[in-house]
Amino acid sequence: MNTLVRNIFLFALVVMTSGSGFAQQKDIRKANKEFDKFAYIDAREVYLKVVEDGYESAEIFKKLGDTYYFNSDYSNAAKWYQKLITQFPDQTEPEYYYRAAQSLKSLEKYDESNTLLKDYVAKGGTGFVIKSYEDDPNYLKSTVFKSREFTVDKVSVNSSKSDFGPAFYMKDKVVFASADNTTGAKINEWTQEPYLDLFIADKAANGELSNKMKLGGGINTEYNESTATFSKDGNTVYFTRNNFLDGKKGLDKSKKFKTLRLTLYKATKLGESSWGNIVELPFNSDKYSVAHPALSLDGKKLYFSSDMPGTLGMSDLWYVDILGNDTYGVPVNLGKDINTAGKESFPFISDKNNLYFSSDGRSGLGGYDIFVTPLDEEGKPGAITNLGAPANSSKDDFGFIIDENDRIGYVSSNRGGDSGSIDDDIYLVKEICSIAINGKVFDEETKDPLPGAQVSLLDENNQLVSQTTAKNDGTYSFTGDCGTQYTVRGTKEGYNPYEKMIETPSLSGTIDVPLPLKRIGPCAPNDLGCKLNLQPIYFDFDKSNIRPDAEIELAKILAAMREYPELIIHIESHTDSRGNDSYNEALSERRAQSTLKWLVGKGIDKNRLTAKGYGETQLVNKCSNGVPCTAEEHQLNRRSMFIIKN
Repeated sequence: MNTLVRNIFLFALVVMTSGSGFAQQKDIRKANKEFDKFAYIDAREVYLKVVEDGYESAEIFKKLGDTYYFNSDYSNAAKWYQKLITQFPDQTEPEYYYRAAQSLKSLEKYDESNTLLKDYVAKGGTGFVIKSYEDDPNYLKSTVFKSREFTVDKVSVNSSKSDFGPAFYMKDKVVFASADNTTGAKINEWTQEPYLDLFIADKAANGELSNKMKLGGGINTEYNESTATFSKDGNTVYFTRNNFLDGKKGLDKSKKFKTLRLTLYKATKLGESSWGNIVELPFNSDKYSVAHPALSLDGKKLYFSSDMPGTLGMSDLWYVDILGNDTYGVPVNLGKDINTAGKESFPFISDKNNLYFSSDGRSGLGGYDIFVTPLDEEGKPGAITNLGAPANSSKDDFGFIIDENDRIGYVSSNRGGDSGSIDDDIYLVKEICSIAINGKVFDEETKDPLPGAQVSLLDENNQLVSQTTAKNDGTYSFTGDCGTQYTVRGTKEGYNPYEKMIETPSLSGTIDVPLPLKRIGPCAPNDLGCKLNLQPIYFDFDKSNIRPDAEIELAKILAAMREYPELIIHIESHTDSRGNDSYNEALSERRAQSTLKWLVGKGIDKNRLTAKGYGETQLVNKCSNGVPCTAEEHQLNRRSMFIIKN
């Protein structure tokens, strides 16, 4: 996982120095030096060598654990933190219990994680995580209940190295950071990968990305560029870069090891694919990092992540007012309702003014989790919700963006790597819009509920989607897709079926579809359909073909005739009143013969069947010529019946 752009208080490119010492003590001091300048991959090998040689201490276990933890290898981090806690409990500060708990949670060892969180609290740990845990000890369950439905799949432009931090550019482009530099690029000592550049790719209507290439112009340098945000007109970009402009490095010289912090820059579009006029933002500093920009809907505020003075935790979300002419207001911390004692980063503001961001200081599934909060007219946050699985995983999930109108977006995550992998990938996210279709089946005359009634959900082609049985109070429920045509049908023995066609809305929600059923009298002695509790064989308007739902009922007739060879059946087919009488008589005759042919085609002797069309002469309701009726009422007359012949 490329933590270089994730944990911004560690973001720095560190200038290397050398040291000296003797034997194992020399190795330990060397490892400490590597640790201090955050070159974790090198430090890890040294610490492992020391432990193999039989040298163990709280310090070594802490730093070994940290080298894995801050590179998101939670399996190995948990291993060393547990050794630390077991062997050196008196030398273990509260934060190590917290890191151990987070590591175990990422491995889905939730009970062990909860135990360590309790120990963290008991040892005096402070921060938002305590409040979250005490207020909601079943936080994982709560997170699942709040989950939104997504599908998550890797995009094809991912490389074998780190790819992350997508940003929408106009309607058909996505810009992202990648370490996929293969031609003479410098290697970042900390990640052992080339430095990051910004790339651009074409975005298809289904969200797939293709034609990846570097962003043109002067944005990319020999150091890291990442996470961008673009103005609505596409002519301005704010982006993250190491503190480097015009060939000069802005080093933080206040530390033992000189550090090149992350900073924000603005560039303007020069041509079709070129950017220039690069300007450093005035609230940058060589003493802290500022990164991951996001523009408000009106383009008048710039949100970002920073560990600048006034930060409540390890990194917070901030904003500044954009005043024009490269001037900005004073940075404003979003406050304790958003920011925690952990890390908040990667803000994104959707077209519906929802702020998405990542945090590891709140209850979640492990590592960085993605949260969302609505912003009011002043840009202040409201209630915060964890997106839940599968948008979140037990690994680090960050850099989430989404077009909430077409419900397509992207997220960065290291969930797909092998054990110990540090590489991030970009995933295509599609939100599944769902509609709760609820209702009640009841007696049309008495209004009493009809428990046990069968309710069917059919698609626009009358294919069965789902079936359920009405509860004791007559209620039923389905989950359907947004913007889709369905038919909801209710049936019960002793009642005529009732069906209602619906068109679901384009946004997730709930619709109510009541199903009033009309009681029918006792079966006539020769009514096979009534005796077998068959549903009428319905036909589409002006059609005589057998619908798939009708085949289900015809199969019952077929079974009865196979079971009782003496049965001889007369098929009566009917139309509604629309159209002239002679046409309807011919249409009903076609329907009768179509029904007969279906049974004969299944092996029934034709001599056991007769069929006749009765046109509109035997309507089951008031819908005669000239009487206004609904489509559903007309549907009840388009039917075939089955009469037992003596």
